[in-house]
Amino acid sequence: MAVTLVDPSGLPQVGVYRQVSVATGSKLIHVAGQVAWDTDGNTVGKNDLAAQVEQCYLNVATALAGVGASFADVVKLTVHVVDWAPQRMPELLAGIAQASTKLGITPAAPASLFGIAALDVPEHLVEVEATAVLD
Repeated sequence: MAVTLVDPSGLPQVGVYRQVSVATGSKLIHVAGQVAWDTDGNTVGKNDLAAQVEQCYLNVATALAGVGASFADVVKLTVHVVDWAPQRMPELLAGIAQASTKLGITPAAPASLFGIAALDVPEHLVEVEATAVLD
């Protein structure tokens, strides 16, 4: 496997992701930010952060599969949430859990979460991008 996820001693263990990923592969994959569009370009889960997060993760998985990768190959996730507030964390985590159940995965790559003012389409509440490595 090209990716090892680690929680070095001296850093807190967050639980939903690891603090560091070590990649030893030779093929670097960058997945563009995925929003809550279905295959036909329709927004899934209007006004529902959890549903949109789930769709974003499903879209990331589809993009990865399209180049022979999976969430096991992800070294970094970046999540952008419109009008973020800490009170929204349960919705975000619910969406990740729903996607994880559907995909049969436990995404644990290092992740960054950014609160932003808006995305390109007003009904989009979240965007998720990924970087992965393959051998």
